[in-house]
Amino acid sequence: MKLGAVALFSGTLLFSCSSGEAETAAVDNETESGLAQDAPAAPAEDNGKGVGPVTTVEIGADIDQALADNGKSIFEGKCSACHQLSDQKVVGPGLAGVTERRKPEWVMNMIINPEQMTKEDPTAKKLLGEHLTQMTNQNVTEQDARALLEFLRLNDKNS
Repeated sequence: MKLGAVALFSGTLLFSCSSGEAETAAVDNETESGLAQDAPAAPAEDNGKGVGPVTTVEIGADIDQALADNGKSIFEGKCSACHQLSDQKVVGPGLAGVTERRKPEWVMNMIINPEQMTKEDPTAKKLLGEHLTQMTNQNVTEQDARALLEFLRLNDKNS
C-alpha cells in the first residue's frame, strides 16, 4: 500500500513540475515573440494636440459669431453643470483662458474624446489628477466641438 502511495505522489510531483516548466517556456516564448501584454507601451510624443480624431483645426483671426452662438447653446446644455467660463472650479476646471493655454485640436479632442485623453494625453492625465473626476463623454460631434471651441475663443477674447 505504501508503495502505491509513493508512486502516486511521485507521479503527481513529476506532472506538476513538468507542467510548470511548460508554462514557463510558453511565457518565455510569448515574451520573445512580442505577444506579452504586460510590457508598457512607449509614451506617444506630446504634440499638444491631444489624442483623438481632430488633427487639424482651421480658425480665423476673427470670431465666427454664428458658430460661437451655437457653441454657447451647446455649452449651456452640456457643459455648464461642471464648468464655469471663469477660472472658478466647479466639478471640472474653470475654462477662462483655455484657448490661450491649449491648441484648438486639444480642446476639441478633450470635448469629443475625454476618456482616451485622460488615459493617454499627459496634460489631460494631470488635469484628472488635480480634479479627481473623469469628464463625461457627452457624445458631442466634431461640428459641435468646433462650435464650442469658437464659443470658448469668444469668451477668452472678451475676458
